[in-house]
Amino acid sequence: MGKQCDVTAFEHGMIVGARSHGASISKTAECVKCSRAAVVKVFKEWTVSRKSGSVCANCGRQRLVNVRAERRVARLVQDNRMATVHQITADLNQGSSQMISERAIRRTLHSMGYGSRRPVRTPLLSAVNKIKLLQFAQKHKDWTVEHWKKVMWSDESRFQLHHADDSVRIWQKQHENMHPTCMSTTLQAGGGSFMVWGPLICVEQPLNSTTYQSIVADKVHPIMLVYLNGDGFFQQDNAPSCHGARIVQEWFQEHEGEFTLLQWPPESPDLNPIDYLWEEVERAIRQLVPQPSNLTELDSAIHQAWCKIPRITFQHLVKSMPRRIAAALKAQGGPTKY
Repeated sequence: MGKQCDVTAFEHGMIVGARSHGASISKTAECVKCSRAAVVKVFKEWTVSRKSGSVCANCGRQRLVNVRAERRVARLVQDNRMATVHQITADLNQGSSQMISERAIRRTLHSMGYGSRRPVRTPLLSAVNKIKLLQFAQKHKDWTVEHWKKVMWSDESRFQLHHADDSVRIWQKQHENMHPTCMSTTLQAGGGSFMVWGPLICVEQPLNSTTYQSIVADKVHPIMLVYLNGDGFFQQDNAPSCHGARIVQEWFQEHEGEFTLLQWPPESPDLNPIDYLWEEVERAIRQLVPQPSNLTELDSAIHQAWCKIPRITFQHLVKSMPRRIAAALKAQGGPTKY
């Protein structure tokens, strides 16, 4: 007697082809070496629904994590992205007669494309700031790269002398947590730091409205005078503590016509390409051997790292601005991949 089930996809095709060309059930079964019942079932299935598959699909042990369970797993993950495999398994097994193992859940998550990763850090945007960012993107959606080339970008960043890397992991035994090789030492306030204002001006005093007004007058103004027709733009993130101060705003009003102050939305690092440059400088400094041991060496390292950034990197960042604006529009003023 021929096989009752376990008809492969290839044999499935042979059955459909033979019966479609007029071969009898018996002849087809003899050719494929399967039972007449299998021939009847396969051809009937194909005739009715035109489905291509194997009769053995319903044979064998049923999956514990079936399609319905996969949907539940997906909902549990989407409801709580921070849930552990243990928590997901416990929730899924609650009230069920068949217990599913954590290993099966982990395998299911991987098959669904999920993986355990560190969450992307994004600023917490208020509803008001989202609206402001969206309005800015709508206003500048037609700006070309040529427009963005005329913008002087600015931002602040702090570089610490001693940097604690929270992403570092170590191998240790249970009783070794206080072993010298298993500890990461820290210093109060990072052992000293530099506040750097872009484009690369070290701020040795607290960055308040008076300090910022001096930077704008002494450093920004001469650069903006390069635009003889007054068609240059200056970007600042509108931090209320200093950028929005009265003496700063009065200075910009006095020099109105020499350049345009962009009405930049607050809390929008996704839009500002200079943020990427700070990350480049930070990475370059952390790769130095030996590391800077004092603030003078840190200052020198910051400037050297900045000067080593290829010019094409700056060009690519400016060229990314139309894409950043488009991403902000798509996200309705929310965080983007930038």
